[in-house]
Amino acid sequence: QVQLVESGGGLVQPGGSLRLSCAVSGGIFSIGDMGWYRQVPGNQRELVASITSGGSTLYADAVKGRFTISRDKAKNTVFLEMNSLKSEDTAVYHCNAKGTNRSPMRTFDAWGQGTLVTVSS
Repeated sequence: QVQLVESGGGLVQPGGSLRLSCAVSGGIFSIGDMGWYRQVPGNQRELVASITSGGSTLYADAVKGRFTISRDKAKNTVFLEMNSLKSEDTAVYHCNAKGTNRSPMRTFDAWGQGTLVTVSS
């Protein structure tokens, strides 16, 4: 069974930085798109950034120029480098991965449990 485990969240002051990681495991054959989403209680989950298997990236307007998504294909891991953090970045950040399992060979669209990022002085 595919598992996504996020790490790196925490409390940071405005203007600070954090780096989130998400490791994917569990009989993976290949991974396509990977992404980071965030959710504030009472709001819908929103896309923060995504990256294709070829390395093309997409960012929400609110984080452009401050956040950077990257991936280590050998380790099935995706990262989110967050700089110049603002209070409005406070949310639970979830990792998403789409790909194919080995056996049986079928596609998956999996989510991590989330890691809390709190930006506050």
